Amino acid sequence: MERPSRQRQQERETERESDEETVSCPECDSTEIVTDADQELVCEDCGLVLDERNIDRGPEWRAFNHSERQSKSRVGAPITETMHDKGLTTTIDWKDKDAYGRSLSSEKRSQMHRLRKWQERIRTKDAGERNLQFALSEIDRMASALGVPRSVREVASVIYRRALNEDLIRGRSIEGVSTAALYAACRQEGIPRSLDEVADVSRVPQKEIGRTYRYISQELGLELKPVDPKQFVPRFASALQLSEEVQSKATEIIDVSAEQGLLSGKSPTGFAAAAIYAASLLCNEKKTQREVADVAQVTEVTIRNRYQEQIEAMGFR
Repeated sequence: MERPSRQRQQERETERESDEETVSCPECDSTEIVTDADQELVCEDCGLVLDERNIDRGPEWRAFNHSERQSKSRVGAPITETMHDKGLTTTIDWKDKDAYGRSLSSEKRSQMHRLRKWQERIRTKDAGERNLQFALSEIDRMASALGVPRSVREVASVIYRRALNEDLIRGRSIEGVSTAALYAACRQEGIPRSLDEVADVSRVPQKEIGRTYRYISQELGLELKPVDPKQFVPRFASALQLSEEVQSKATEIIDVSAEQGLLSGKSPTGFAAAAIYAASLLCNEKKTQREVADVAQVTEVTIRNRYQEQIEAMGFR
């Protein structure tokens, strides 16, 4: 019984050694072997085709635009964290028509109505899934109102799922935790959205959002960096219809004042708003403090205070 096992071990070693050997070109002994668009192994130096029968793992059909690709594809949508069942369940269309586009009879319509009802019921089997379904729909609603990309919604859904698994929802509202998860996702993905902007589209007070955000970020160990005021500059400047010169000047003001420690303990939105106001004055594109405050959702007093500090830091006084 020892002999066959030794032979097998020797065969495995020889196979491993052959796999580790690098492929070289028989014509020029070059090791620069690449795979071209036709899935052929080609020597990059002399152009010799070494293997032309590689397996093409792409589809067997061709498509020249998006509609053709959609009609020929035979797979469903990818798995997503933004749905409580990750998009793996089936759905019954609301149209009362068959595969040929013909209207269904009254008996079939009532049958399809019952099937849709039971389909909705079995998608959420317990209270935990109903909780998750409602929370993810809230995240999707608020993310649409804020205009954040799809990646932020995915991250927010993952954060909420982690909070649900860790039993951090107990004693807190679903809306509060879902809003805090969305705000944490914006911070994590570097999307400039202030707590005031998130609270405007939420159904819970800002104080509860901030308290819940601090709790779940601490319990889940979310490593979130402080918000950079420069992230708000392009959006605020675009809303105020200011030029690129003002944006670059505002960025310079933020860099200089931050190096002197003026940013510590200050609101990033107020700091960015004051820098834009100062830059608009320096570039002769004057905007009033009220206009800047309305866009940044801060008070005029905040802009005046930060503006004085930044002007002194720039050495204009």
